[in-house]
Amino acid sequence: MSRTYADPSTRMGYLAWQVVHVMGTRLERALRSLDLTAAQHNALQHVGWTPGTSAAEIARRTGFTPQSMGAAVNALVDRGLLVRREHPSNRRTVQLTITDSGAKLADRARELVERLDTEALAVLAPAEQAAIHSLLLRVLAELNPDALPSLDQPSSTA
Repeated sequence: MSRTYADPSTRMGYLAWQVVHVMGTRLERALRSLDLTAAQHNALQHVGWTPGTSAAEIARRTGFTPQSMGAAVNALVDRGLLVRREHPSNRRTVQLTITDSGAKLADRARELVERLDTEALAVLAPAEQAAIHSLLLRVLAELNPDALPSLDQPSSTA
């Protein structure tokens, strides 16, 4: 019995995984210079963007497990980059806020990410960059709408 194998580059999932793997590796390497992991970076960016959010909410938005996001938040709190506060109406919910030093580090990390994005997209014309961004947003809205901002939140490039 003969089998026919398809070229994996014809599959969107394969291509997306390859891009994610390469970009993730580059991101982790760049963030190491700031003594941050990808989960910690995401936590800083999301808390800066939506003060008062919880680690569980950040995990839902970013695709990290609650356990790994909890560990990331603990490390950031220990470093004085995030602060935990009890929710005013729900004692079981802990809200996170970013400190001044956390905000400064988040800004530096955002600059690294923007540089990585610029380098990766340099092969595309500006119209192609806008098109791929728009298409990725549409796919993500279908697959994980929690990853996108709600209409009452500011836009973020984290």
